[in-house]
Amino acid sequence: MGELLDYLKYAVKDRASDVFIVAGGPVCEKLDKQVHALGKEKLLPVDTSRLITDIYAQAGRPMNLFLERGDDDFSFSVPGLARFRVNTYRQRGSMAAVIRVVQFGIPNWEELNIPPQVMELAEATSGLVLVSGTAGSGKSTTQACVIDRINCTRRCHIITMENPIEYLHRNEQSIVSQREIAIDTVDYHSALRGALRQAPDVLLLGEMRDHETIRTAMTAAETGHLVIATLHTKGAVNTVDRIVDAFPSEQQGQIRAQLSMVLKTVVSQQLLPGTDGRLTPAFEIMHTNSAVRSLIRDSKSHQIDNVISSGSAEGMMSMDQSILKLYQQGQITKETALEYADNPDQMKRRMD
Repeated sequence: MGELLDYLKYAVKDRASDVFIVAGGPVCEKLDKQVHALGKEKLLPVDTSRLITDIYAQAGRPMNLFLERGDDDFSFSVPGLARFRVNTYRQRGSMAAVIRVVQFGIPNWEELNIPPQVMELAEATSGLVLVSGTAGSGKSTTQACVIDRINCTRRCHIITMENPIEYLHRNEQSIVSQREIAIDTVDYHSALRGALRQAPDVLLLGEMRDHETIRTAMTAAETGHLVIATLHTKGAVNTVDRIVDAFPSEQQGQIRAQLSMVLKTVVSQQLLPGTDGRLTPAFEIMHTNSAVRSLIRDSKSHQIDNVISSGSAEGMMSMDQSILKLYQQGQITKETALEYADNPDQMKRRMD
């Protein structure tokens, strides 16, 4: 157990995002999207098996699910150090793990450069709010900050459904019920159906994976709940299309109509290497005004980008506008801005 804790302490001290335990190489950590070795000794399968057994012991979790399925998701805490989100899996017949470092407490949204218009989503009382982005883009952290704002400013019942739970919320003004998939409930769809009978005001859904879960989430938003959910997509247009495409073609017209009415906001984010050596987030923010509703309903979602770019007065922001602002504030370099821009040629002209 001591060896595992040493690796975790190094990762927390270095402000690493992840720790990798994979046979064939040393234990590694990820710093600002780059992998670095934490030692010189290459791990053998017997070493990874020992370390992963220690992880399960630390978490107080039986290994039978992992041994049966070949992968597992869970989280655990080390008092005085941090929380950790773990994915264990098999590769080449040996055990492996990726451990995400999650600091204790809810981060300060201003220090993370989350825009105020994202935090204002905490004022919404109904509708569907989607937070999208690729894996490791900071979606869970953004959601945690919004939930924390609601918890501290409103007297309501918040139910989160996560796999696994990352940030722990204490009851402040609100009651926060946090349910972990595979421990507290079978799956997202079962948890969501159950939550509707638990007098919720706010529902946080860690992921919308199938059309049943999406349909139930939209129905919940339609009936007066605030639903905040995650999708692994890049950009508002792709997010809308992913939801519609999850349904059979004969149902897509109805889904577009329903989505156009319940969707309140899509926040899409990515992390960029900053000039200070740390990652800084860039955001696309789309609010559904009458123009966006019409485009969703009429299957013209490819035109939504134009509405976002011209919607700054309504609190909207395109990804390239966000990236340009970071560059103008000196938070990212010109090269980084051009590399991550959706339209590099236009970005270059704006810079010049």
